[in-house]
Amino acid sequence: MIPKKISPIFHRFVKRGWSGITASSRVLPNFIIAGTVRSGTTSLYNYICNHPSVLPAAYDEIGFFDSNFQLGTMWYQSMFPTKKQMELVQEKTNFCLTGEDTPFYFWNKDAIKRISELIPNCKIIMIFRNPVDRAYSNYQLGKRENKEDLSFEKTIEIEKQIINKGTKNLNFSEPRTYLIKSLYSLQLKNWLKSFSKDQLYFLSTEQLSSKPNETMSGIFNFLGLPRHTLSEFKKEKKAIYPEMNISTRNDLLEFFKPYNNELFSLIGNNFSWDK
Repeated sequence: MIPKKISPIFHRFVKRGWSGITASSRVLPNFIIAGTVRSGTTSLYNYICNHPSVLPAAYDEIGFFDSNFQLGTMWYQSMFPTKKQMELVQEKTNFCLTGEDTPFYFWNKDAIKRISELIPNCKIIMIFRNPVDRAYSNYQLGKRENKEDLSFEKTIEIEKQIINKGTKNLNFSEPRTYLIKSLYSLQLKNWLKSFSKDQLYFLSTEQLSSKPNETMSGIFNFLGLPRHTLSEFKKEKKAIYPEMNISTRNDLLEFFKPYNNELFSLIGNNFSWDK
């Protein structure tokens, strides 16, 4: 089981004071869940950490390689288990890994470069959700946080105008980029420039939901973990919001088709996002 989460504030400001002392006794992550936002990364991370041979980081979404990089490598290393803790687990299970999840890394070119330089052999896991559902969930999050006052249809109109001008210089970190963040193939190409394909593992949110044991077995195998069947799949609390207008949904399904097809070609798998 995953231990009780420790406050990110504690680690960002208090623990930083002794990270220089403890960092040398700690390890860097063996794997990172690097995307995508609003696709179930937290649940996926919890499932992986429920494997008896995996030790979790201090908390999820550490964000070192993008927003916290200025805190330094020793601060980042202080987020992970000690070498002694890893050895104790290895003695019990013959294997031990640790990792983190920060879905915001997915679109950040600086983060990709930094990961490849600091931990070049790290394994990267990416979970993709039907882009229509991901975009709408992201929009609804903005509404709940009082960061969005336009209708979903109006935001779509605005974003399409931006995308139609060209995708070469899109800013994925800008607010109101619900559709833009769902253009997965454009962002994945940056990862493929820095990591070999055998370091990357791709799955869909729908796949994890419909076939959890089979999906997790594939991930455990990718990570080199001993075979293990999870006893439960507890999901993060799901937000409740109005269903999307059916005509809007059909319009977006058509809009995303060429980008989805490009993604499927890149990863060698088809997630069948046709409804």
